[in-house]
Amino acid sequence: MIHVGLTGWGDHPDIYSTESKSSEKLVDYSAHFPVVELDASFYAIQPERNMLKWIRETPDTFRFVVKAYQGITGHLRGESPFESTEEMFTLYRESLIPLIEANKLSMVLVQFPPWFDCQKKNVDYINEVHERLQGLPLAIEFRHQSWYYPEFKQKTVDYLKHNQWIHSVCDEPQAGEGSIPLVAVSTNEDHVLLRLHGRNVHGWKNPGNDQKWREVRYLYDYNMAELQQIATIVKSLSQQSKQVTVLFNNNSGGHAANNAKQFMRLFNLQYEGLSPKQLDMFEGEW
Repeated sequence: MIHVGLTGWGDHPDIYSTESKSSEKLVDYSAHFPVVELDASFYAIQPERNMLKWIRETPDTFRFVVKAYQGITGHLRGESPFESTEEMFTLYRESLIPLIEANKLSMVLVQFPPWFDCQKKNVDYINEVHERLQGLPLAIEFRHQSWYYPEFKQKTVDYLKHNQWIHSVCDEPQAGEGSIPLVAVSTNEDHVLLRLHGRNVHGWKNPGNDQKWREVRYLYDYNMAELQQIATIVKSLSQQSKQVTVLFNNNSGGHAANNAKQFMRLFNLQYEGLSPKQLDMFEGEW
């Protein structure tokens, strides 16, 4: 099974009905895709009311890839709002209960920062995260190239397999240590994740002007030859895991939704159980 979606639902004007309110973006989104990456959970542990709202706005078969809170992944700047690490993990786990009970949790994505390199103390921390979040479907994404250095690559893969981590395979610019190669290997027989960040080499690294950098980092429009190459990778991954979730994250220029639609046509993917499309008399199916 192949599920295709985007990272977030709030910035894809091509898929919104002209008659929809801004508060209805997730409803419109779920008429096109069966899965989405929930990014808000990275910035703050989400209150139950938000989770329940998103559950109500999506069909029964819809799934969320939920990013781990930034305090868990090591991105947090400044003082933690929690009294202890234990409290942070406990509240994060509790925030997922509505999604779990509604059978809408695809996985938790633990994305480590570019400075989280391959060394023992970081492996120990991954073990701690795995233990504190045990019982949840956990995906892991590295951003430092050292995990895939020739001397560590097989050990990394074997480690992830042994602990049943879902491997987040990435397509991204090859721009030194702060990027990782595309390693099309699944480490969990049930699920594998493929995140497509684009191939904007010149915009990948932060030159110092953070705001402008974030506007261009994921600025990329995959061409058909590249999408066909990705399709070959997905076919390989589908032979390694029962389910492949593909998320397009190349949306600095608004290209993600169209690329995802093009990719779905390559596999002739048509999903049942999506939300009904809201069409006015000037619109057609997209």
